[in-house]
Amino acid sequence: MNPFEYSPALESTAIVEIAERYNLFIDGKFVTPKSGKYFPTINPANEKVLAKIADANATDVDLAVGAARAAYSKVWSKMPAAERGKYLFRIARILQERAREFAVLETLDNGKPIRESRDTDIPLAAAHFFYHAGWADKLQYAGVGIQPRPYGVVGQIIPWNFPMLMLAWKVAPALATGNTVVLKPAETTSLTALLFAEVCQQAELPNGVVNIVTGAGVTGADIVNHPGIDKIAFTGSTEVGKLIATSIAGTKKSATLELGGKAANIIFEDAAIDEAVEGIVNGIFFNQGHVCCAGSRLLIQENIHDEVIEKLKVRMAHIRLGNPLDKNTDIGAINSAAQLAKIRELVTAGGAEGAEQWSAPCEIPGEGFWFAPTIFTGVSQTHRIAREEIFGPVLSVLTFRTPQEAVEKANNTPYGLSAGVWSEKGSKILWTASRLRAGVIWANTFNKFDPASPFGGYKESGWGREGGRHGLTAYLKASN
Repeated sequence: MNPFEYSPALESTAIVEIAERYNLFIDGKFVTPKSGKYFPTINPANEKVLAKIADANATDVDLAVGAARAAYSKVWSKMPAAERGKYLFRIARILQERAREFAVLETLDNGKPIRESRDTDIPLAAAHFFYHAGWADKLQYAGVGIQPRPYGVVGQIIPWNFPMLMLAWKVAPALATGNTVVLKPAETTSLTALLFAEVCQQAELPNGVVNIVTGAGVTGADIVNHPGIDKIAFTGSTEVGKLIATSIAGTKKSATLELGGKAANIIFEDAAIDEAVEGIVNGIFFNQGHVCCAGSRLLIQENIHDEVIEKLKVRMAHIRLGNPLDKNTDIGAINSAAQLAKIRELVTAGGAEGAEQWSAPCEIPGEGFWFAPTIFTGVSQTHRIAREEIFGPVLSVLTFRTPQEAVEKANNTPYGLSAGVWSEKGSKILWTASRLRAGVIWANTFNKFDPASPFGGYKESGWGREGGRHGLTAYLKASN
């Protein structure tokens, strides 16, 4: 019997009004797609259709780019920097005022627990607009020369795992630096981006500064290949990132690519075990494991392996899986049937290759897309589950004897986005961190973010940084 039993505490959906159909947001107005086509977006927790979303084609993208170019040339690039900053401050305040509305809509469309949408995603999104608003009139101090220039029109393509937060990561620095935007949200999670379009109207942002075109991968390709786009900012899979890099090779387009990861979470023998177990759970099971920097490879020093695994299983048995709108829920729904199929494929491969699977005792709902939090022990470095990004609530456990071996195993991956180190000795943490080939390294914690801190990776985890001064400069060119 689980001693942590809670009565349901459901968040009301009355605060959100979902239209039957959503159009494209171009030049400050909602317009019907030239294709006349729409596709459904569903609630992954029950598979019910929430709304129909416009499917943009190349003509729609061309109109959006044209609107962004006109806004850049005539209004946004000519506006005093302090005035641009005021618009970002206004957007940030509106996001705070409408935070509950955004959180509920994000949970309905994405499947993540309301507690995460409410306490992490939306507050951080607002914080990014506040942070970058403060930079708008200080760009000469960003380290790109005394008169840095924006690129112009930026094409931005965001993923489905953190829809609103990824929007803020990209739109806020682009606007603060004087660029205009053509944004494509993920096909399965477009609703909060379209609600953000209403925020742009409410903030009286000049028409064309932000344009939002919805659609599948073809729409994203139309943005990448459009000659009127000056820079691409993409977050998503490494495979798509490689296609984008190939597409813009030989052009004058710049790119920021934040791609996949297979992060190592290293637990040394002198770590505070109970705290480390909480960090392990947060590192891999936060947002159903739909996190590019998730700590999906757990490296435990050999002599404490059994103790850590025993305590981890006890902790996992108390994880609450279920209705994402329940404020007690820890793990919500997998975002789509396609992602669930990928998770199952890799889990099956893990068992077939000889790893030992253990899943937390969870009651799986009869509708929707779900996967119980799972760990694999007895994993070797050649196993697919240790090499490939699962992007789900699945943890692969490996062991090491020495710090040198831990570093070698942690770096033995084509990815290099993030890592975690757990030890009571600061010198050991610094020694390890200096040798890990990862863009973000957490010490005695995991999955902590701040708008002022840059985020990004090495190797196949992408190019460039987002957040902080480093992310700001990705939207600026040095003055001639």
